[in-house]
Amino acid sequence: MRQARAAFELAAPAALVVAAGLLGTLVSTSTQTYFVSTLVNVTIVVALYVFIGNSGVLSFGHISFVAVGAWAAGVLAIPLAEKPAIMPHLFGFLRDTTVGNVPSIAIAAAVGAAYALVVGLPLMRLSGLAAGIATLGVLEITHNVLRYWEKIGPGVTTFSAVPETTGLFQASVGALIAVVVAFAYQRSRFGRLLRATREDAAAARAVGVSIYVQRLVAFTLSGALAGLAGGLYVHELPITTELVYLDLTFITLAMLVIGGATSLWGAVVGALAVSAVDSFLAEAENGVKVFGWTIDLPAGTRIVVVGALMALVLILKPSGLTGGREAPLPRALIRGVLTKFSV
Repeated sequence: MRQARAAFELAAPAALVVAAGLLGTLVSTSTQTYFVSTLVNVTIVVALYVFIGNSGVLSFGHISFVAVGAWAAGVLAIPLAEKPAIMPHLFGFLRDTTVGNVPSIAIAAAVGAAYALVVGLPLMRLSGLAAGIATLGVLEITHNVLRYWEKIGPGVTTFSAVPETTGLFQASVGALIAVVVAFAYQRSRFGRLLRATREDAAAARAVGVSIYVQRLVAFTLSGALAGLAGGLYVHELPITTELVYLDLTFITLAMLVIGGATSLWGAVVGALAVSAVDSFLAEAENGVKVFGWTIDLPAGTRIVVVGALMALVLILKPSGLTGGREAPLPRALIRGVLTKFSV
């Protein structure tokens, strides 16, 4: 029974990712963009879950790892012939190096992990409000460095000429990798120890658990997944520093909170549900017809609505839509397993 439950806890979120990818193949090419963005969002939210959900420590800085991953993949993927015109001030080793799509995304994940490790070394001793403010400071520092230091990227200009290779298949594979890694971590000894520190830090410390080490491991792993998402993101569409800043921070945290921050199932459900609402509202801000009615919402409505949804969920169901629990095993399957073992 325990093995069946564990298998279903992995299969359920993975099935949602696969379903989103398959559904995207049934719509027009222009609409597929929303499905690709949704799958990239799933990767980001799962990265948030690995640290926030398991540790109970709020982080506003994870989009920093998405940003550095995007910059690493983007700079390295641009063809050599185009770099001097687009980014004339690059460091020599960046200017003279170009890698393919998959290596650039792998490097993005490695850079995200390395940056998270460096940032986490001093910050993982903090908890509560202090941790949240410190990680917000990391986001602000990262944003300004990427925005104004033209030796590592395009600065304030749009990240152009990056091969747009992130389609439904690659985005689905990236999201599935994130789901599998997050599941493996939460079932590992490291994941169990970190959740123990979340539930009762004093008791965990009393039996010899190092809260600092466990948080640092999770922070680094979540940084790797966020960097992976950044690599997918920059290969999806031209981006600027503003696209990997406060708006993305807010919307992905809202997805995690609305779905249920303490479960992988909640992270995936929240990412898919809020992405669907957000995509529809983004279309409605430009005017969209629904059952013959034209909906034309003011700019900024999507953020207002998502914020209102997050507040409503926190008031009515603080643990999120899933209750912060993993996907429940269907009763029919439970009866089948019990019948098998009873025989």
